[in-house]
Amino acid sequence: VQLQASGGGLVQAGGSLRLSCSASGGTFGYRAAGWYRQTPGKQRELVAGFRADRTTNYADSVKGRFTISRDIRANTMYLQMNSLKPEDTAVYYCKIFHLGRDWWGQGTQVTVSS
Repeated sequence: VQLQASGGGLVQAGGSLRLSCSASGGTFGYRAAGWYRQTPGKQRELVAGFRADRTTNYADSVKGRFTISRDIRANTMYLQMNSLKPEDTAVYYCKIFHLGRDWWGQGTQVTVSS
């Protein structure tokens, strides 16, 4: 399974970005999957995710601003990020649980300027 994350970039505070994660060699379907982020010196943290029961969960810091979604037919997962803040600056990774293990995308940089 290969995941390709894209959509990162530089944006001013208050702006929006939409990240995409496309899968090949496997399907998102309704599997557990999510978006994570990591900054230097810190552990990777969950930003938003789909549980196996198809419910969603969000980090408290992004609730009301970020929305996770997926297009089953396009085999793509998205993260709509609105009202971005400088503290959202990080490398964002997508992940899917498939065939008994986690698969990670390569990461896409999001930089929010103040």
